[in-house]
Amino acid sequence: MNPDYDKLLANLPKGWTFDRLKDIVHLRNEKTSEASETEDYLELEDIESGTGRILNKRNTMEVVSDITLFKKGDVLFGKLRPYLEKYYLTEFDGKCTGEILAFQPQGIASGFLRYCIASSWFIERCNILAYGAKMPRVNWPTQLAQFNIPLPPLPEQERIAAYLDKSCTAIDAAVSAKRRQIETLDKLQQLFITKAITRGVEESVKLKDSGIEGLGLIPHHWRRTKLRHEVAISNGDFISDKLEDDGIYPVIGGNGQMGRTSGYNTDGEIVVVGRVGANCGNAHYVKGRAWISDNALVVHSNHDKRFLMHLFRSLDFNSMARRTAQPLITSTQIKNTYVALPKIDEQVHIVDFIQKQITHFEELRNNLVKQIDTLVAYRKSLIHECVTGQRRITEADVARVYRGESESVRQSAVA
Repeated sequence: MNPDYDKLLANLPKGWTFDRLKDIVHLRNEKTSEASETEDYLELEDIESGTGRILNKRNTMEVVSDITLFKKGDVLFGKLRPYLEKYYLTEFDGKCTGEILAFQPQGIASGFLRYCIASSWFIERCNILAYGAKMPRVNWPTQLAQFNIPLPPLPEQERIAAYLDKSCTAIDAAVSAKRRQIETLDKLQQLFITKAITRGVEESVKLKDSGIEGLGLIPHHWRRTKLRHEVAISNGDFISDKLEDDGIYPVIGGNGQMGRTSGYNTDGEIVVVGRVGANCGNAHYVKGRAWISDNALVVHSNHDKRFLMHLFRSLDFNSMARRTAQPLITSTQIKNTYVALPKIDEQVHIVDFIQKQITHFEELRNNLVKQIDTLVAYRKSLIHECVTGQRRITEADVARVYRGESESVRQSAVA
């Protein structure tokens, strides 16, 4: 055992004890190979990390690996990559992948067991013991089975579980609300960028019909043109003798995703568009060194490259892609696209204006992310304190939280 774990067990409240996990649960070892269309099967990805919430249920028609049976009231735990914090108190009889262990509580309340498994000390201990570099996992007989689990009297276990059920539900709701705010911010940012890139930033400017399907009105002094008259497009070049060893640079491949690797000089500014894959059409602005895959298109132009990047993103080239085994966008498709363009000095002005607004959006987004991090950390701390007896839960605490009067939860949720 590690010292922190020993200290935790040595400082349990009076009246609490502890016992090995194998002595308070029965490990379900019932297997089946029968395929079924019933959607009662769980893979690891069907359980949300850190919340114990089910995201999806599926059937077993195409499952070829071991299938474990579980019963309602069992507690599931993902032994593969335990740092992902995959746990679930089952609400139905079902099946799961062999990478999920099913515990049938026998000397412990199922709700309290779920929060013990969710607690930071349990997960951290699993992470310490996990073996396997690429697919770290913990095993049952020599590791998990030997874990000592804190055991308050059964009525207190049930109080703790009830208190945490309501408190964690409130925290999870607050986290979900803030994530929806981030999604709304992202949509507002994209709407703002699209409006600026297709209508300009001057509210009082005179408008005219663009004559371009789906675009509508544009400033009267902008011109309608095909991209073939404005840009030159070539394939990326991945020739190895152009790679350098003196730095880490962006790398852009077929689906427009950006990574980092050694690169070569792009001879100034360019726009790169991924041409193959699920996210093909994704555009990036690149200045200086980069490694451009031959599955990406390099766009050269006299126009402001940052403006072109935003313009290309607003055009959603992905929707134009040929839907074959691998979605594909071609340079011809891009060149045959009609756009509306202002003069270069206005392009620069628009991009500078967009960047200032993006900075503002990022500040709002970062603030929300910090609030989410605070809520998640509070949730972990609350569970840890309750299941280890550092915070004692009374009937009054349970009644208060079920009335919605948990001040600590409410304050954390609106922080």
